Amino acid sequence: MSVDHDRSHAFRVKSGQSVDLTTIDPKDTSRVGNGDEAKAFLAKAVEAINVMQDRLYAENKRSLLIVLQGMDTSGKDGTVRGVFNATGPMGVTVTPFRQPSGDEIQHDFLWRAHLAAPKKGTIAIFNRSHYEDVLVAKVHKLAASSDIERRYDQINGFEKMLVENGTIILKFMLHISKGEQGLRLQERLDHADKHWKFQPADLEDRHNWKEFMKAYEVMLERCSTSSAPWHVIPSDHKWARNAVIAGIVHETLVEMDPKYPKPAWKPSDFVID
Repeated sequence: MSVDHDRSHAFRVKSGQSVDLTTIDPKDTSRVGNGDEAKAFLAKAVEAINVMQDRLYAENKRSLLIVLQGMDTSGKDGTVRGVFNATGPMGVTVTPFRQPSGDEIQHDFLWRAHLAAPKKGTIAIFNRSHYEDVLVAKVHKLAASSDIERRYDQINGFEKMLVENGTIILKFMLHISKGEQGLRLQERLDHADKHWKFQPADLEDRHNWKEFMKAYEVMLERCSTSSAPWHVIPSDHKWARNAVIAGIVHETLVEMDPKYPKPAWKPSDFVID
């Protein structure tokens, strides 16, 4: 597979753009070629990400935040494993956003997201994110409509603040079809080693599929900004999903172009006995 230098723009939601997810094919692999080509590209991209992350960590001036959002089984865990497993553990953090704890509920909804935001020199990955508060909270009516409405601008303001302070933000909506989700949920029921992944509540969210898709469409339209864009990633094929995301992450790190710091001394000034 040849490198598509415009890959990120192909999947990016323009600021203020209305989105109809029914027009985006979750099985689309047109940007990554066949499975073998995509897997070969992924292997190279993963190693390149590792190299660039080492430079980012050494530079210690900027950071990268990656948001993974999607329906159950869309591949958030798989993306973390497939794209970032080769990256140095000192410079990468992964935060799963589960149901808020008692302490988290006592704070504003963005509090835990700010706590998990990346330090300088690091990459932070949100497995689910603060966007749960305009998705799950909206569909399950866990907050008043007026509160949900305010949250879109609050999220944009929070992310703008992070960007202005040196954090680059990439947001990926893992777009899976309802049919593919059904197959993956059944696989969790069929294999004992995957039972732990299955939650009965997943079926309730599946029952509310259309409502979730509408909530995602509003989220994408309201919260894809020029400084923190959303990307809709076709995710029915795991290998295609990982190849696309790895390509965008690598392109972003190349654009950031982190540099190893120059020491204040010369190597020739020292002799190791």
